[in-house]
Parts: sequence; C-alpha cells; structure tokens
Amino acid sequence: MKNKIIAGIMTLMLFVSISVPYIYGSNNAFASNPESTGLIVSAELLYLRDGPGLSYPILTTLVKGQELTFIEKQDDWYHVSIDGQEGWVASWLTSKQQGQTEEVPNASTGISQVDHLNIRSEPSLSGPVLGQLSSGDEVNVIQVQNDWTEINYNGMNGWVSSNYISIIVEEQKSEQSPSSSKETEDEQINDSTLVETDPNTFTVIVDAVNVRKSSNLSSKKLGVIYKGEQYEVLDRENNWVQIKSKDGTVGWIYSFYGSFSTQVKAANESTKDEPSSSSSSENETVTIIYNGTNLRSEASTSSNIVAHANAGETFPIISLEGDWYKVKVNNEPAYVASWVVSTDAHTSTQQETQEERKKGTLKGVTIVIDPGHGGNDHGTTGIRGTKEKDINLKTVEFLKAKLRAAGATVYLTRESDVYVDLRKRVSISHQYNADAFISIHYDATDDSSVSGFTTYYTNGYQQELAEYVHDGLAKKVDIRDRGVQPGNYLVTRENRQNAILIELGYLSNPSEERTVTTDYYREQASLGIYQGILNYFDAQLEE
Repeated sequence: MKNKIIAGIMTLMLFVSISVPYIYGSNNAFASNPESTGLIVSAELLYLRDGPGLSYPILTTLVKGQELTFIEKQDDWYHVSIDGQEGWVASWLTSKQQGQTEEVPNASTGISQVDHLNIRSEPSLSGPVLGQLSSGDEVNVIQVQNDWTEINYNGMNGWVSSNYISIIVEEQKSEQSPSSSKETEDEQINDSTLVETDPNTFTVIVDAVNVRKSSNLSSKKLGVIYKGEQYEVLDRENNWVQIKSKDGTVGWIYSFYGSFSTQVKAANESTKDEPSSSSSSENETVTIIYNGTNLRSEASTSSNIVAHANAGETFPIISLEGDWYKVKVNNEPAYVASWVVSTDAHTSTQQETQEERKKGTLKGVTIVIDPGHGGNDHGTTGIRGTKEKDINLKTVEFLKAKLRAAGATVYLTRESDVYVDLRKRVSISHQYNADAFISIHYDATDDSSVSGFTTYYTNGYQQELAEYVHDGLAKKVDIRDRGVQPGNYLVTRENRQNAILIELGYLSNPSEERTVTTDYYREQASLGIYQGILNYFDAQLEE
C-alpha cells in the first residue's frame, strides 16, 4: 500500500512538471541581465524595500538562499517578486541561480580593463590567486557564470571578475576593423609627422576598450571601440571621458585608454618601437607632496636618484609610464612616482564637474575608500584564519555599492589583492580631491578578550567626519563601541583631505571573529558607515 502511494505521488509530480511552465528557463544565455532567469539571496539577511533605495520602508526580511523573480532593474537595485509580494532589493546582495551560465560565442576574446586583475582558481573572491592580468591583456573567454568569467591565459585556465573584463566577439571586431584601417591609410599620405592637441577629440590608443553608460566600471556596457578611432569629447569627469560616436551614441571610457593628441605619420614611418606610455600636454605639471622626494633616472625605485625635490615644487610632465611620471628637471628627463605627487589635471577637472548636491543624496561628492593592506601585506590574521586584507576588500565592496547608489563618485585605492604603498593611497586621495577618505580595517591584539569597533582621526579638521560616521556605525552594529579616538596613522596624518580610519572589530577575539566575518555584519557595518557619511554631508548643507 505504501509503495502504491509513493508511486502515485511521483506520477503526479511528473505530470505537474510537464504541465506547468518552467518560469526560470534553462541554462541559456543570461544576456548580462537577470531578466531571463531567477535570483537568489546571497546575504544572510536582505531587506525587501518599498522602493529602489536605502531610504525606502522595509516590507519584509529575506534570508540567504531564498529565490526571487526578477522584474526590472534601476541603478543598483532590482525590482523583484517573492511569494506574490513585490519590492526592491540591493543587487549587490543577490546572485544568479547557481549553474546558470552565459553562452559566449566561439572565438571570443576578453580584454582586461584594469591593472592587477586577479586570475582565480574558482569563481569566488576567496579562490586562490593563480596570476594577474594587466590593463590591455588579451585572453580567450570560455564561459561567463554569475559575475565571473572563465578564461584561458598563456595556457592556464582561471576565473576573473566580469566587471573588469571586456568581451569582444571576433566577428564584431572584424566588421569594424576595415573602416578603421581605411581611415588610417587615408591619413598617412602626408610626408611629414603632424602632432596636434585637440581637447575636443579623443583618439583610442589601446587595442579595444569598453564604452559604458556612466563613468564607473559597474555601469552598463554600451559597446566596444578600437585603436585609432577618434571621437568627439562631450565632457570629462576625473579619469573618465564622455564621447559621442558618429551615429550619435554617447558613452564614457577611461581617459588613459586614449589621447587628446592627433598624430598623422608618413606612410613609410614605423610606429613599431614607440613606447606605450600616455602622452601629456606641455602645460600639465606635477606638484611634489613630500619634502625630500626622490627623482630617479628610470621608472623604478631601484634606479639611481638624480635629484631631490621638496613639497610644493612643480615640474612639467613629459609622459606617464605606468605608475611613474616622466618629468623635465632643469631641461633633463627624470622620473617621479605618481603616489608622491598631485597633478593639475585631476584637481581642475574635479572642480569643473562639481554638481550641486541635494540633501539625502551624495551627488557631486567624491569619496576614496581604502581597503587596508593587500598583496604580501596580509594585515592581521584571526584566530580562525581570517586574513584582514580579504575581509577589508569584501567590506569595501558593500560600502562602495551603497555610496554609488546615493550618487557619490567613488574610487578605491585597490580593487584586488595587490600591495599599495601607504603614500600612494594618500596620493590617490589628493589627486581626486576627495571630499572624504575612508580607510577600512579590522583589529587585533594579544589579549583575546578585547573587542569592539573604533574610529580614528589625526588632524582636527577630520574629527567631525569621524564622529558622524562612528555614530552611524554604532546604530547598526551590536559589538562594543570603543568610541572616536585620535590616532597616528600615515593615511590620516599625511592626508590633506578629510580622512578617517575605522577598525571594525577584533579578529583576535574568537567570538567577534565569527560575528564580523558574516555577510550580515558587513551589510550592517557598511550601512552604518554610509548613513554616517550621508548625515555628515547633509549637515554641511545646513551650515
């Protein structure tokens, strides 16, 4: 009798599975949008809100693993339904259903859009790093799964974040190449070389680069443009250039993937051995930040020192070679590290594009977030083996998404597991003329009973920001509040901008390590920091 009941149930289930449409579809192309499939909650807790923003009322609380049906996307928020109820969720706390992969056409090539892009053994930030890609490196694309792309590079298979790689279908590339080649041939009929600087024309100098809807790497990709192509410049924003194509399409690309110099060479003149460094206008200069800065004979910290410079001294820029500026010193070339100087270009552009901000938003605010440590600098290591450098970066990803959703322009001092010199981190803050610099860390001490979070500042003008952020954090996390304290940290001490450093808990405390390494804690901590930053800038409007 029991067997008959089981058989009947199985027959009924089979009939239902055939009769009812499969609402999520099969493992077909995701088409870089979640419309064609379902989502799952990837955080331990996720709020379903009444609208696309953190300020909207909470309708209900979702838990990790729950399935959502996608309806539409607005900025960084998804409109979803679950059990007949509709609402909005933060996209960065969801993921595509496991096993769903995006079909990639044969002979697809990927191009790294950033330096130091980690190749990992598995599609996860916790996956071991097998190697790194530099900006412009080409790889063979195997598949796209969730937010990761499987690639083959120099005979090695691995995974990279899809946000930082441009996928080019060879057919698309071959369609555009002939026109580019024809234009180049027509231009090369002159016998002499002509070099002109035109701020209204942008020429692509790398093999291929993504065009995006907005001036950030997480923005929607509109297409790909190729080396030698020229476009009309509409606007500039920090390291981004807004361009317009001949068909009227408007988008943004990184400025260091091109040049404002138009070069026309003789037909028999070779460009094979020309350096790949970015050219620069003679009017652009670098300003030394620190006394006793070394000027070197080559672009390396191991090369000979040819001169010393003090804070405030300026030098004309000849070119940019990697992380080094080639400058003119007493009519002779020398090299200075980019992290010990500031440039006129960043500051003037920042001032030109400053937006009028409204209360409750961060539009027009520039924020630099510093994930502490990285690369061979692991930071502290918890009792349970948590590496501070890893959890810093994970926390920053949560915070970055919230700040950008509020309209802020956000830069990171590092976006992968790489070592970044402390003075370079400060230099990034100066170069972008940051309205706020937030350094994220986790603490440790020999006494495993010590616990809590602390916010540090060094200079008096940084204290108010520290207090606002700390207050916001205290309202969202349940661990011990150790208060706002002065601290002698280089990234705050040497920073001319409004800079603070936050220690978000003690990894040396076993109980606290278990708490702070959860998605829930990172969500709450980043929400508290975000709210504190928002409150601080709202208060500035009232003064």
